[in-house]
Amino acid sequence: MNEFQNQIQRITDWWYELNFSTLQKRGLLVLGGLVIVISGFWVTTGKSEAVIMAAPIEIEAPLVTVDVAGAVTNPGVYALPGNARVIDAIKAAGNSLAGTDLSDLNLARIIRDGEQIYVSPTEKTKIPAGRKFATKKTTPTGPLNINRATAKQFEALDGVGPVLAKRIVAYRAANGPFITLEDLDKVSGIGPAKFAQFKSQITV
Repeated sequence: MNEFQNQIQRITDWWYELNFSTLQKRGLLVLGGLVIVISGFWVTTGKSEAVIMAAPIEIEAPLVTVDVAGAVTNPGVYALPGNARVIDAIKAAGNSLAGTDLSDLNLARIIRDGEQIYVSPTEKTKIPAGRKFATKKTTPTGPLNINRATAKQFEALDGVGPVLAKRIVAYRAANGPFITLEDLDKVSGIGPAKFAQFKSQITV
């Protein structure tokens, strides 16, 4: 109790020692009272707002559509994530048929929207009943599709030997399907003169 009285006495002494006029002291009292009233009002009526933690938004890769054809279990058109690879497209089609050689394909390449992934059958491919494939690598009678042809088929073109044929297949596996015939110029060993030799024999 004595401590409380001492505090009151100190406040009283401080008040009388203020170098303020009577009017100024009254204004100070009114202002202090308003601050206390407003503070009390906010404390008693204020509502705490719930803090909502936003869950992180996962952005999915856009879908791309590819046509998986050839020696796969279920050939067809599939929608896959934009970062999917050739091996994912083949798996979506039920995997390649038993005995099929996938060495001509770059299985790690990221697929492109609208492309066709063709798995070429070989002599060892076990073909299900009702499915028809050429079981031998024969020379095509029409223009050679440069996005489907094997190295052996490229050798049938004028001016293309085994080494250059393998380069073409390796380039396609690393960079994806050719968009135009002229894209073959990007393959090492194919110049304008050599390209002119077999241009009429190929298609995309």
